[in-house]
Amino acid sequence: MHILEKFIQVIDSLSEKIGYAVGWICTLMVLIVFYDTIMRYAFNKGNVALQELEWHLFAVVFLLGAAYTLKESGHVRVDILYMSFSKKTKAWIDFIGTFIFLIPFAIMVIWSSKIFIQNSWIVREVSPDPGGLPARYILKAMIPLGFLLLIIQGISEALKNFMVIIGYNLKVTRKREGEKE
Repeated sequence: MHILEKFIQVIDSLSEKIGYAVGWICTLMVLIVFYDTIMRYAFNKGNVALQELEWHLFAVVFLLGAAYTLKESGHVRVDILYMSFSKKTKAWIDFIGTFIFLIPFAIMVIWSSKIFIQNSWIVREVSPDPGGLPARYILKAMIPLGFLLLIIQGISEALKNFMVIIGYNLKVTRKREGEKE
């Protein structure tokens, strides 16, 4: 079990570091949006590259931040019933959900985006708009990366839930609100 705990810690640490970087990307994105808004509305100076950069950064935040959000139990769920369940029941629900929903969905996204991304890399896709950003293919490569990180963090969460199910006292668990024993 010590090996599994170490494995979980490595995955969680990776997600923490990526989550930290994503936090700074959010800060950068807010500053860019602020600057762009002031320039457009106060000085009537629009910039296509800045506007594209805003949604490129948003996509990176969304894709790369998903694994960190999973680690922090921040994804949407129906808490009406879930909150009243015991710790072990929650662990079973999350464990099964990881293998029935999360991992298959993430694999499907990675698989179905493969040709879309390959084509973008082959032609070295750029923005179709004058003054837009080059290298759109790099942004599209974030799709499988983000979902791969989500799968990896999903495995970590599944292992944590497995350890709860078998009654192992895990030292790296996340805190869930209102848990019962």
